[in-house]
Amino acid sequence: MQAQIQALLAGGAGGREERREGGGVEVAKPQIFDGTSVKVGGFISAYKLYIRMRMRGETVKGQVQWMLSYIQGGSVDVWKKNIMKELESGEVEYKSAEEFLMSLRKEFGGGEEESVKAAELRKLEQGGRTMEEFIQEFKRAARGSGYERRPLVKEFK
Repeated sequence: MQAQIQALLAGGAGGREERREGGGVEVAKPQIFDGTSVKVGGFISAYKLYIRMRMRGETVKGQVQWMLSYIQGGSVDVWKKNIMKELESGEVEYKSAEEFLMSLRKEFGGGEEESVKAAELRKLEQGGRTMEEFIQEFKRAARGSGYERRPLVKEFK
C-alpha cells in the first residue's frame, strides 16, 4: 500500500489524475463542407468544437489549413484556391480560426441562412414532443433566425 501511495505522489498530481489538453476525449471529425449555404452554421459549430478540443496548441495558420482540407466540392473549390493563394502570398493572415470561419460564413452563408432559420422557426410546432424537447428545439431554431424579444415570443406555439 505504501508503495502505491509513493507511486501516486511521484506522479506529481498528488494522487489526482492530470488531464492533458484534448486528453482522451473522443471528438467526431467534422463533415466535408461543399459550400451549401444552409450547412454553413453546422460546419462552423463543428469546427469550433473540434479546434477547442483537439487543436488548441496548433497555430492559427495550421488550424486554417486543416479546415481548408475539409472544404471541397462545387463552388467552394474556387474560393478555397483563392484563399490558399492569399495565405501563401501573405495577402491575408487570419488572427484567429474564428476570423477565418467568419469570412467563410460571410462568403457562403449569405442572408439565406437567416431566412431558412426564420422559416424553420415559423413552422415549428410541439407535436408529439415533450415540452422540454420542444423548448430545446425552439431555442436551436431561434439562434440565427433574426427573431428577438416579442417577435420571438409570438413564434412560440
